[in-house]
Amino acid sequence: MSAIKGRGAVSGAVSARFNLPTREQDGDWLDSVETIDGAVRAPATTVTEEHPRSILSFNQSPDIPFDRSVNAYRGCEHGCIYCYARPSHAWHDLSPGLDFETRLFAKPDAARLLRETMAKRGYRPAPIAMGTNTDPYQPIEVRYRITRQVLELCLETRHPVTVTTKSDRVLRDLDLLEELARRRLTCVGISVTSLDPHLSRLLEPRAASPAKRIAALGTLVRAGVPAHVSIAPVIPSITDSFLEGILSAASEQGVRAATWIMIRLPHEVAPLFREWLDTHFPDRSGKVMATIQSMRGGRDNDPEFFTRMKPNGVWADLFRRRFRVAAHRLGITGPDEELDCTVFRRPSLDGQLSLL
Repeated sequence: MSAIKGRGAVSGAVSARFNLPTREQDGDWLDSVETIDGAVRAPATTVTEEHPRSILSFNQSPDIPFDRSVNAYRGCEHGCIYCYARPSHAWHDLSPGLDFETRLFAKPDAARLLRETMAKRGYRPAPIAMGTNTDPYQPIEVRYRITRQVLELCLETRHPVTVTTKSDRVLRDLDLLEELARRRLTCVGISVTSLDPHLSRLLEPRAASPAKRIAALGTLVRAGVPAHVSIAPVIPSITDSFLEGILSAASEQGVRAATWIMIRLPHEVAPLFREWLDTHFPDRSGKVMATIQSMRGGRDNDPEFFTRMKPNGVWADLFRRRFRVAAHRLGITGPDEELDCTVFRRPSLDGQLSLL
């Protein structure tokens, strides 16, 4: 496989999980391309507007600290090769590889649908998580502003909301985030995987540079917005050497909370990640996968509840110890911001707040 400039995946093959046909590299994902002097360089980005009947997704997973989320977009132009959300594109008969980062879906009705849900008499507020599937501040947010509309609604209704992103575009909504933070209604996590801009371009080609993300954390902290750095994912022998450096850089910006997550490779992500390793790091691809498997019970991925977010074994213990020691030295703790669910004001469907 050959690297494609500006893209994370190096192929567009579709999994057979849903009995879908396999697409080869010269298949239909190249029906729209960016060209230079007539030569194919990379698939172009397209956006399809999607109009679902509901926008708030609920879960009962024991492994994540929230029970509801809003995903404004499907697919993500950031192109992070390790993204665990890639397999969701297979439901659309699209490739979890290149299609995931080039064939995007936007949900312009998100705020209206969320308003309708909040207006229901039986609705009970709890923090809404944004950025748990695909990034709410990927490049097309500049055009659609769906994330901003959702934040505006949360501020209007005094509803708690959390944001996770890899982009400094989050600062475009600093005015809203400041107001939400004053009312203990929000916190922001920014994911940083390395401090090397070259490595970042290979891993997450259209995400903000590590320096911009670190700087954005500082801006949020100085504005009074609770912010934490998420070292996610940690990739053995690729990014783990930056663990202490990321914590230190975040600490210098005033960040006092951090988390880390070991790489997960569900479904089609595993073969895509293997292709990426063989393309960019052929000298260590075997070592990387062997280390990952040693933490996942001999498999590329552990899909089981209760254990999928908790790698085990010697390597996992080492990473935990390194994180704990560095965080303690820098005075960094885990995110413990308690958001206020008691001030929620149910909206009416005409956009006016209820008097009751």
